[in-house]
Amino acid sequence: MDEPFGTRLRARLDKYGPLCVGIDPSPGLLHAWGLDDSPAGLERFSRTVADAVGDVAAVVKPQPAFFERWGSRGVAVLESVIADLRQAGPLVVLDAKRGDIGATMAAYAEAYLDHGSPLAVDAVTLSPYFGFGALEGAITSAVANDAGVFVLARTSGPEAARFQEPVAGQVYAGVEAANAGRAPLGPVGVVIGATLPSAGHPLDRLNGPILAPGVGPHGASPADLARLFHPVRHAVVPSVSRAVLADPGRVRELTLRYRDECAHHLSA
Repeated sequence: MDEPFGTRLRARLDKYGPLCVGIDPSPGLLHAWGLDDSPAGLERFSRTVADAVGDVAAVVKPQPAFFERWGSRGVAVLESVIADLRQAGPLVVLDAKRGDIGATMAAYAEAYLDHGSPLAVDAVTLSPYFGFGALEGAITSAVANDAGVFVLARTSGPEAARFQEPVAGQVYAGVEAANAGRAPLGPVGVVIGATLPSAGHPLDRLNGPILAPGVGPHGASPADLARLFHPVRHAVVPSVSRAVLADPGRVRELTLRYRDECAHHLSA
């Protein structure tokens, strides 16, 4: 990587359209695909998805929990899939949702953002539970490695609103400061659920990308994206998983459909 994360992300979105495809090999999906719930099934599922979307999606987002449940064997599959995706071209965001302080946060940053790590990706999701300042080490590492981070801001889980809304403003303020003066997009993004009734903040000041999960079975449509993120449509990265993973024979077809629908509504 020899260009900042925001520059590379902007280029991928402009070329391939606004879509992030999740790789979520849950036991239910493995069974639906006729695969064993095993490291072998995990690998078959993940490689099939990577092959189907690697050259048509701007971003791919593996969920490490489904790999970690198999211990070292699952993590080995995750390392291999990350390497294949990085070679194929899409930016890889690891949905790890890590967060801690001091040396522990630095270790997470080394694991996911350092060029020499077997788990190195283009960006990682972070939790700001310990305060936005606790993320400084990871943000510094991301900048040094031309990588990025996405900080949880307002997610769409049923318990999220009452807990997150009082502190979301602090997250936005921290992101705005971290991205100041960077173009075309800063390295620090936010995660905002696409199913929310409103963004709840003037997002145009963030100067960073917005990862928006929830499109598809979770309840949000591509049309909702334009309504929710109207002032910053250029920075939105809609994320789909089950919407394109349910049918193993149609992963590529459905990815292209969602990509084009999202592009249509976000550019209208």
